[in-house]
Amino acid sequence: MNVFITGAAGGLGRAMAVECAERGYNIVLTDCDKIHLEQIKNGLSRQFDVNIETIVCDLTDKDAVMTMVQYLDSKHMRFDMMLNIAGIDNEGAFVSRECDQIVDIIKVNVEATLQITYEILKLRNTPFYIVFVSSLASQFPMPLKATYAASKRFLFDFALSLSVELKASDVSVLALCPGGLVTNPTVIQAIDAQGFWGKATTNRLEIVSRKTIQKVLHGDTVYFPGFLNNLFRFITPLLPRGIVANLIHQRWIKSQAKWLKTCREPSTSIADTIVKQGI
Repeated sequence: MNVFITGAAGGLGRAMAVECAERGYNIVLTDCDKIHLEQIKNGLSRQFDVNIETIVCDLTDKDAVMTMVQYLDSKHMRFDMMLNIAGIDNEGAFVSRECDQIVDIIKVNVEATLQITYEILKLRNTPFYIVFVSSLASQFPMPLKATYAASKRFLFDFALSLSVELKASDVSVLALCPGGLVTNPTVIQAIDAQGFWGKATTNRLEIVSRKTIQKVLHGDTVYFPGFLNNLFRFITPLLPRGIVANLIHQRWIKSQAKWLKTCREPSTSIADTIVKQGI
């Protein structure tokens, strides 16, 4: 099986790459982080007898994406699975951030994901499997993470719609909706600042990666890792969304204030920190 993975230099992308390599899949890894991308390739190449190719590409650069796709096509590469991992979140209140930071969330999480999916679908084998990384946040209105949650809601609904639209073409689509994911020190600080609920809704990367592949191959359309996350998913729709938004705001405003106090650089504002949590 040949797998195309975006955001492969990050925590979840790296974990997905390891899971695919363990399964004996050939993988193409893309990310804008050249150094970590090559480190992952070298590490996997030493452990597994699979073909691994890396392509440095900024998915928000449409010309760069097309250049990458043309290269893949020129090599007659065809894929059996696509894992859309790339995504960002500029943490903080809407008015505390620069406009470019807000728009970048949409550019990466929505626009870039749509373009690369559209192009890789042209290079697919049959059957074909697609994973979109949405988030537990996609299920709620989330003050202080409003744009991020909305972008993940878009991916959630888009994945469900696409799964129906492409079913007749033997394409299976899964929306992965994890809680927090321990991907880097900044994320660990953010999760710790949330206290019990942050840790209780956090998912282990290796478990999420393994079960995600299992579920998309099985034909599942949605995967919410963790009992507590599934409980939230089913209970909160019973409450008025305005009440849910207020409860979430109370949680985030306290945890983010605590997070700032624990940051190594106290002068760093939440608005300046990019957090890739998956929630």
